Amino acid sequence: MSRLKILALLPLAVALSGCNYIVLAPAGDIAAQQRDLVIISTVLMLLIVLPVMALTVLFAWRYRQSNSSARYEPEWDHSTKLELVIWSAPLLIIVCLGALTWMGTHLLDPYRTLGRIHAERAVDQSKAPLEVDVVALDWKWLFIYPDYGIATVNELAAPVDRPITFRITASSVMNSFYIPALAGQIYAMPGMETKLHAVVNHTGTYKGFSANYSGAGFSGMHFNFQGLDDKGFDAWIASTKSAGGSLGRAEYLQLEKPSQNEPVRRYGTVDADLYRLILNMCVETGKMCQSEMMAIDAKGGNGHEGLNNTLPLTYDKYARRGTVLGPEPSFVAGTCTPDAPQGAATTASIKAPTDTAPLIGAGLKRPSFTPLKSSSFFLGQRPKSDS
Repeated sequence: MSRLKILALLPLAVALSGCNYIVLAPAGDIAAQQRDLVIISTVLMLLIVLPVMALTVLFAWRYRQSNSSARYEPEWDHSTKLELVIWSAPLLIIVCLGALTWMGTHLLDPYRTLGRIHAERAVDQSKAPLEVDVVALDWKWLFIYPDYGIATVNELAAPVDRPITFRITASSVMNSFYIPALAGQIYAMPGMETKLHAVVNHTGTYKGFSANYSGAGFSGMHFNFQGLDDKGFDAWIASTKSAGGSLGRAEYLQLEKPSQNEPVRRYGTVDADLYRLILNMCVETGKMCQSEMMAIDAKGGNGHEGLNNTLPLTYDKYARRGTVLGPEPSFVAGTCTPDAPQGAATTASIKAPTDTAPLIGAGLKRPSFTPLKSSSFFLGQRPKSDS
């Protein structure tokens, strides 16, 4: 190869030097199996692509106009053998790809609990997986560890060879939770919960980010995922607990406001019911939870008397994202007290209210309600029944 050609390839080499091949060199078993799918699928497709490219060059050279020795058959129109080769080879590749896709779709289902730590080790069923609640905010990530009562912003850690169960939601718009070294990307959507099961097999620090554009601060919506040994993870938990910060409903509402390039934050204590409130979109005091509204709808709804059961919001997703042309913010008032929100107590443990109307969402008879007015309604109080 001439020196000129070598110099021409230098810009390409410089560009490729900045590539990160973490997808092909993952740190977790799920990501490793996904890598294998990518490689096997690529090889199967190349079994067709490479011969076609080679034959294209060969035919162009052999049957060029200046090659008078090449066979010339202007009346030729069919070859059974050639047709069998042309159609059977791609068909076999498609069958193999279909079988591979079917098995991968079921075995690597993100909702499916792990059956192994890695290729040579099964999951120890006597040890509980690490549970992490993930909330995509504008524009940062909130991680809640319910088993440890702590929370972090833009920092995630897990012990090596311990299964991880992620429960994922969002505060306002759709995002995508993605740690390439750990597993595939899973969408985070407001009012909905997605799940991901994964495991990390090697210690180290890996990059996590949002893979779905969500606004102005999207480029800074990334975090570090730390794979630690058991002692290192215990030390990380202890360090987070000693941080001293507390994350309750009021603190969350401040954290939820849009901000860009947020530093790492740690909270030593967290409201045990916070993730459920975020998922049900009712962190604000007095706002009806999504689960409560679904329970009302399942019982037939509040009818005409429930049409005016709305209150103004001074803090809404339109306002917090800076939208000036959005509708006037409002929300449906809750019918249960903040001390015993719907879903937080069983039917047997719910005490009868002072009046004769049962609580909505407890699976009891649906009462009717007097239309509410925002000027005379106090947040957090259950409306009086007219029955």
